[in-house]
Amino acid sequence: MTLPSTLGALRESGWRSASVKDEMERNLVAAMGAGREIFSGIHGYENTVIPQIVNAVLAHHDMVFLGEKGQAKSRLMRGLVELLDPAVPFVAGCEVHDDPFAPVCGRCKRLLAAQGDSTEIAWWPREERYGERLAPGTKIADLIGDLDPAKVAGGTALSSEDALHFGLVPRFHRGIFAINELPDMDYLIQVSLFNILEERDLQIRGYPIRFEMDLCLVFTANPEEYSRSGKIITQLKDRIGAEIRTHYPREREVGIRIMEQEARRPHDNGVAVHVPEFMAKIVEQITIEARNSPYVNHKSGVSARLSITNYETMIANARRRTIVLKEARAVPRMCDLSSLYTSTSGKIELDPFREETVTEFHVISKILEKAVRAVFMEYFAREDFSSLVAAFAGERSVQTSDRMPSSEYARILDKVPQIWEPLHILGGNDSDELRASCIEFVLEGLHVTDRLSRAKSGELVEYLRGR
Repeated sequence: MTLPSTLGALRESGWRSASVKDEMERNLVAAMGAGREIFSGIHGYENTVIPQIVNAVLAHHDMVFLGEKGQAKSRLMRGLVELLDPAVPFVAGCEVHDDPFAPVCGRCKRLLAAQGDSTEIAWWPREERYGERLAPGTKIADLIGDLDPAKVAGGTALSSEDALHFGLVPRFHRGIFAINELPDMDYLIQVSLFNILEERDLQIRGYPIRFEMDLCLVFTANPEEYSRSGKIITQLKDRIGAEIRTHYPREREVGIRIMEQEARRPHDNGVAVHVPEFMAKIVEQITIEARNSPYVNHKSGVSARLSITNYETMIANARRRTIVLKEARAVPRMCDLSSLYTSTSGKIELDPFREETVTEFHVISKILEKAVRAVFMEYFAREDFSSLVAAFAGERSVQTSDRMPSSEYARILDKVPQIWEPLHILGGNDSDELRASCIEFVLEGLHVTDRLSRAKSGELVEYLRGR
């Protein structure tokens, strides 16, 4: 369908002006009435965060999302775009995308008065009606605007609106503008935002130029910083209509769903990838253990990106081994967890008050061990491994390695046939690669539950009876 291109055609089409919050409310009500999913791709917030967002939209409130890193705050803000119309008309050439029926800038008012129904109309798509800015380093000229020296040098009067260069906020008039990490924003800019939230107008350099701003403002902040005295002026806090608290997944299954959804899916390239259920659980459990670790700074939080990057790294290491060994299928094993130090390091912030002797390497090692133990106990909490452990009597031991072909793990079964029983529980009879993964999981599980000892020499791992 051809969209109207002049004011007269727009008037004949029956289009009506609406504020951005009216528009969001109308589209939200329509989506809910039709049973359409709101904020698709976001899991674990269906009964907590999303209902609060719905309330805020229905109440026409500006919002601040309070949460630690990696809690989908930015994705929630960007998801608000789906509540906008596919496109809205504006006066062509206008920097602030003026409503043809309710202009706010002087240029558009003059143009409409001069050209009337022949005024050219352009259309602003919903994807372009969302803007975002990171607070640290932002200047008032970036966000609000400033005088344009070139226009002033050209003879435009300083007190004229035409002498201004508009910042990001006025350029998203009739849209949604988001600011990340609000507590890191300069006080002067906070005062300007307070003025926009309270009066819905814009002031630049103190000149008496008034714009009736129509926009939805959204912010993010770390709750610790947001509540700290002196970080945000109280008047600004008071004018933000809704404080919405985000959270990490409350169930591991939700975290796994997010991890598998967000992780990069490798190209086949002749190597198929299969991740056993217990390996996916271990990767997400690593993140859970990190969030609960006394050595990790809980104020900073542990992002969902830890699970995602660890999952990608684990698969990458399995693929590398498969390519080197010329095997048919990449199946992650326990030995692949040693590659996760690189993807975990830097994503957990250690508690500054911990003992000095506790290094990041020690913390990550302990977290990995706890994660393996937690998942192992879920599968084998009631299993009696006495006969299996007894098979390691004397000097008997078995060895595993990242470089060991999957087919060679059959020798471990010949040497310790008692492993077959837990192998059946894990469903490890599908292929040599899956069988190797299950064997390593059983052996490592027996080690972390203090049933077997383990000795490492480079990539070679030896499991034996504890002495």
